[in-house]
Amino acid sequence: MKKLYETLRLFLGCDVGVFVGRCIVQYWDFKAHPDLYAMRSVPWYQPLKVQGLVTAGIAVIVLAAMWLVRKNIDKKR
Repeated sequence: MKKLYETLRLFLGCDVGVFVGRCIVQYWDFKAHPDLYAMRSVPWYQPLKVQGLVTAGIAVIVLAAMWLVRKNIDKKR
């Protein structure tokens, strides 16, 4: 169970890390090519909002699973 908990922790960290990295790269690209983003009908940060919601959903699910695993680990002690 501890390995599962550590795997879930790693997955949560990777999920958040990918989101933060994507935000940074998207911002840098916007600063480097503002004219390309001006042609679009949505703001440059709109895809980040959608990915943020997906990341939050995944984080909630993983945190719930971590809570259940932790509860099970504590029960076995």
